[in-house]
Amino acid sequence: MAYTLQWGQVVGFTGYLIGGAWLALQIAFLAFVGGVTIATVNATVLSYSRNRPLRAAVSSYVAFFMNTPVLVQIFFLFFALPEMGVFLSSYQAVLLGLTLNVSGYLTETLRAGFQSVRRSEIEAAETLGMSVAQMTWYVILPHVIRVLYPPLTNQYILLTMTTSIASIFGLEELTGRTYNVSAETFRSFEVFSLSAVLYVVLTFVASAVLWLIGRHLFRVKARFV
Repeated sequence: MAYTLQWGQVVGFTGYLIGGAWLALQIAFLAFVGGVTIATVNATVLSYSRNRPLRAAVSSYVAFFMNTPVLVQIFFLFFALPEMGVFLSSYQAVLLGLTLNVSGYLTETLRAGFQSVRRSEIEAAETLGMSVAQMTWYVILPHVIRVLYPPLTNQYILLTMTTSIASIFGLEELTGRTYNVSAETFRSFEVFSLSAVLYVVLTFVASAVLWLIGRHLFRVKARFV
């Protein structure tokens, strides 16, 4: 039997799906900001700390989150922690899981950027009596952001796509709302096609914003999909 497209049954849900896209963008932004913050601390420790136990702890942290699936990590937060008396909502578990996961990958990215800083600049900062925190903020990060801005923007786009797993935990982001509309209308082809278009639009919007930020604030070129 030939399948007849009936877009009229799903177009009315566009606003509902856009609301889900906005939630996906919100989760990606918060997870990325949190991930960058944790990764900056981790990369600083791995690059400049002489405390071996601390370095070992950070290395173990990075290895764990880089070598286990993010879905398993979120399952642990959402289903295993309640057995220990820690209860997280779907939103909290997904946001925390994505934050911890992306921080592991970003740690290695930032660490590579830290190592690209010239030794003479580090020595000058040490001569001026700067603490590790001051040296990171005033000397290292301004250099690193110019070197690593393109790969960081790529990581953000990938993180935006990864938010689709939130639907597994009952969150009504774009993919979750797509399932809902599909179940209500039984027009899976049309609904998921519309959802795919919205993901493409979401990616273009995020890329455009990041491109503008990179060009006007950091004087660097970011990938514009």
